[in-house]
Amino acid sequence: MTLRLVDTSVLRVGYEVAGPTDGLPVILLHGWPDDVRTWDAVLPALHAAGYRTYAPWLRGCGATRFLRDDTHRGGQLVALGQDVVEFAAALNLGRYALVGHDWGSRAAYIASTLDRQRVCACVALSTGYGTNSPGQTLSYRQTQNYWYHWLMATPRGEKAVREDRRAFTRHIWDEWFVAYRPDADEFERTAIAFDNPDWADVVLHSYRVRWGHATADPRYADLEVQFDPAPIQTVPTLTLHGALDPVNAPAMSEGKEAYFSGPYERRLIGGVGHFPQRERAAETVGQVAAWLCRFGN
Repeated sequence: MTLRLVDTSVLRVGYEVAGPTDGLPVILLHGWPDDVRTWDAVLPALHAAGYRTYAPWLRGCGATRFLRDDTHRGGQLVALGQDVVEFAAALNLGRYALVGHDWGSRAAYIASTLDRQRVCACVALSTGYGTNSPGQTLSYRQTQNYWYHWLMATPRGEKAVREDRRAFTRHIWDEWFVAYRPDADEFERTAIAFDNPDWADVVLHSYRVRWGHATADPRYADLEVQFDPAPIQTVPTLTLHGALDPVNAPAMSEGKEAYFSGPYERRLIGGVGHFPQRERAAETVGQVAAWLCRFGN
């Protein structure tokens, strides 16, 4: 696939597009530590089902760059959601669907609220809705699962992110994959996206600001108010969660029905960890495509 670029208010977004030119646009949003290669195994089925896919690199990743040197290299979740809305607008996509994983799931939930008139369906992998508030109560098990959040709040963690990012992210992959362990080639195809010059700044800010260890970008102050507390979702939403996810425990996506006034379902995918789209691509894309067929046509 050919790399394309499009400008939003703060970014020059690198993305890949494929599939039928007349198909419903589906924006695929990768997570962390990951990039657009996470969708490679699911793309053929989506294209065969008639969808046109757009896979952007999130801010700080791969081919995406900030337009100005003086723009804050922040990773607030509301900023990621706003990036998605602006990306869709810049491409004049009209009506579109969202599929996100991890950071991309959070961005998809947020964009579904911000652009609810144009988002026809949302599928979120590995992340439950309404789990972004620093004031949320975490079990001790989930607190342990988030060890990397707490590490990145320290100078030692910052050093790992800035100076040892390959080893740091490879360790995380080894911890978070359950169905199989990715080989060096699969990891490196994605890890080159972490060489983006803004990756470390965006990553550190994203995890620190979530827990009050960094200052929020004032550019997004109004959006932060809008999403605290999490608003009710109207867009038809499917949450898919690996039954053995070792980072976002499946319990983190349970009991979210009250957040949705539109159609909503939450399903587990057995035998997989944090990366269903990689670990069980056929089953995952089957459920994604069925949801899009139900609400996206």
